Amino acid sequence: MDRELYVPRSWTSDPDRCRDAGLDQDTAFATKPELATRMVARFLDADHQAAWVAGDEVYGGNPRLRTALEERGTGYVLAVACSHEVTTGAGKFRADTLAKKVPKRACQKLSAGAGAKGHRFYDWAVIDLADPRPGSRQLLIRRNRSTGELAYCRCYSPAPVPLTVLVRVAGSRWRVEEFFQSGKGLAALDEHQVRRYASWSRWGTLAMLAPPSSPSYAQTSTPAPHPMPSFHSPATRSSACSSHSLSDPSTMPPTGSVGPTGGAATRPDPRPATTVDKPLRHEDHDLRLEYYAERRSSW
Repeated sequence: MDRELYVPRSWTSDPDRCRDAGLDQDTAFATKPELATRMVARFLDADHQAAWVAGDEVYGGNPRLRTALEERGTGYVLAVACSHEVTTGAGKFRADTLAKKVPKRACQKLSAGAGAKGHRFYDWAVIDLADPRPGSRQLLIRRNRSTGELAYCRCYSPAPVPLTVLVRVAGSRWRVEEFFQSGKGLAALDEHQVRRYASWSRWGTLAMLAPPSSPSYAQTSTPAPHPMPSFHSPATRSSACSSHSLSDPSTMPPTGSVGPTGGAATRPDPRPATTVDKPLRHEDHDLRLEYYAERRSSW
């Protein structure tokens, strides 16, 4: 539904390089959360609705993006680092410090969605955050039942929602990731070193429109369900421009792990997937913002 090109500061500080690439003379550096905020604004200003926005640590750690979503009344479940600090009624704490204070009996065993061997169960806990502004804010904690690994998300909703809703948003993001993965293959993002901005923009738009109607996409868009991934951000290559995109989950083909109210994305299993007979490399995935579409009436 939208896309932005992340242009590194090394490019925006070099007018000749930008001109050669077909970028506007007034192109200024923008962080990935800033690009995401622009796309959210355009999406909502066009009278579209999204009950939830989900993203990785790059987005969860950005207060301006969180504030922009809250001002729009849009809920979010955004991953944050273990060192991320939040404020509770007892004071300010790191996320991992709070996790140590949560007793076992406060955790609930809930499924994060279907995986390759059935439902992926984790222990979940939620801690209310102190904030005088309207709305409900929590720190969501996820513990791997086998390894004990912890992951954290900052959550916001205009009205209180059950823990099961937050878990569903956090755990069902992989569907949109499959869409991104297929779209990147069609856009050939690893073969665009000599493209100018205009050609990238046009071809990227076509790649976003093509998957739902592409026979090749239809044959490869229903992979086996993936295990629940980590909330942590994947590494990105600083030497290349990466793209951001927003996609409407309601337009995607059905997959095995999607619930009845729509879907969103998580990073897929690192096993190679194929789109139009072209292998996609997990390490090439960029940071992205993901929408979780759900009717507001479900609150």
